[in-house]
Amino acid sequence: MSKQTEKRNISIAKPLIGDEEIESVIKVLKSGMLAYGAEVQEFEKEFANYHQTKYGLGVTNGTVALDLALKALKLTYGDEVITTPFTFIASSNAILYQGSKPVFADIDEKTYNIDPEKVMEKITPNTKAIIAVHLFGQPANVKALKEIAEDHNIYLIEDAAQAHGAEYNKKRIGGFGDFSTFSFYPTKNMTTGEGGMVLTNNEELCNRAKLIRNHGQSEKYLHTELGYNFRMTSISAAIGRAQLKNLDNWTTKRIENAKLLNNGLKGINGIITPYEDKNVKHVYHQYCIQVEDEFKLNRDELQGYLAEKGIGTGIHYPIPVNYQPLYEKMGYKEECKISQHVSERILSLPVHPSVSKEDIDYIANVFKNI
Repeated sequence: MSKQTEKRNISIAKPLIGDEEIESVIKVLKSGMLAYGAEVQEFEKEFANYHQTKYGLGVTNGTVALDLALKALKLTYGDEVITTPFTFIASSNAILYQGSKPVFADIDEKTYNIDPEKVMEKITPNTKAIIAVHLFGQPANVKALKEIAEDHNIYLIEDAAQAHGAEYNKKRIGGFGDFSTFSFYPTKNMTTGEGGMVLTNNEELCNRAKLIRNHGQSEKYLHTELGYNFRMTSISAAIGRAQLKNLDNWTTKRIENAKLLNNGLKGINGIITPYEDKNVKHVYHQYCIQVEDEFKLNRDELQGYLAEKGIGTGIHYPIPVNYQPLYEKMGYKEECKISQHVSERILSLPVHPSVSKEDIDYIANVFKNI
């Protein structure tokens, strides 16, 4: 059996941790400064600079980043926030944390991102913000969304948990909204183990978020408002600083792998490969195909078949948020036909930087031989 056809073991995700990350953590451990300190502050500056924004706030995880941004915007009971149902549940849970109401606008059938036209249909006098998710690493239509936000005097938050380094019109995402939020979970394009970041260009919003992140403390033991302990640790920041140095190379590899997979799967009836908007740089946190009715197997059968062949896959996401039991119970089961259609057909294939060209060839051959 040739190397090209023999069974492989290709994971859907694989964190890349090298000597620099290990040495950086050891250095922090030896310093004795394990909590928030200079290491975190340097990471905040470097990450903000990388994304062409003024201010960065390191936090404990990506969900907390969203929660902090909404708290800094002073959202409260009765306020409405428009977001996408086709994403990880944290994007809308953060709205519930404020006592506010998530309002779901359907997605664009090609990009899987929130559709600005559908957003317009959902705006009411109670709308206070839009959370746009840059899903799978492809930026949402921030130009249109920013215009909507400005016209209606509402906030725009970029949920960039999956889009480190992605670009819209040759500008890195993160500075289009009033806030942007990132996750550094182990499967993301870069990691700190657990961790998150809030970016903004607004000094007033930054200062308010800083207060909330650290027990509402304006100076030591002087607490001027209700706050929380959302701080990032120096250990996490040390890993993040080392990871950030490699992000461009890893992104290039993801994009190369995505192009190879596009070519390898081209022409297979019933398989829709990812669409990439001409105005963006897609960083392929996930490479997602759609398995249509014309294909020889349905999506779940295909996932099982690929597992037998040693190819890891994922379904992101099998149930739109508005159909989750929690949201149905709360009365948020709004009809979003495109999200529902995509959720029943989508399947993620491996494109992370550890996937080799030989792995891509193997995946393509497995598809062709079904």
